[in-house]
Amino acid sequence: MVDPEVLERIAVRCAELDRLEEQLVKQLDQVRADRDELAVAERVLARMSEQIAGERAAVAPASAQVGGRAVPLVPHRGDSPDETALPGDYRRILEIVRAVGGPVQVRTMGEELGLQVEVRGKLEPLRAKLVELADRGWLRKLGDAKFTARL
Repeated sequence: MVDPEVLERIAVRCAELDRLEEQLVKQLDQVRADRDELAVAERVLARMSEQIAGERAAVAPASAQVGGRAVPLVPHRGDSPDETALPGDYRRILEIVRAVGGPVQVRTMGEELGLQVEVRGKLEPLRAKLVELADRGWLRKLGDAKFTARL
């Protein structure tokens, strides 16, 4: 014969386990719903990232690999007369040269850009950019090492 107290304990334990199972099923449903939402968010984010990358690639100036580094390419003016094809720092240089309205020295350009003009090494990269713009037809380099805007 089975003790009624033991049967009572078994019934209580079964009820506890039923409640626990119910809670776990609810939690599992919530976890699955959250996981589904994350999967949708991940797909949306991937699509948006692809779209943004495509837009940036369409707007960004072309670059080349030199010594393992990406270096922006400056197009020839005849190939692309639109200044938006130039990298931002090159467009800024053109703006400054045009704003000055006459021949500009590298040192003056450095001052306008906020460079340490006392340090020669700070001006050399700027000089290289000015020469590159002149070589590509965006600026004109004068004999006295000054630069002017092309009309």
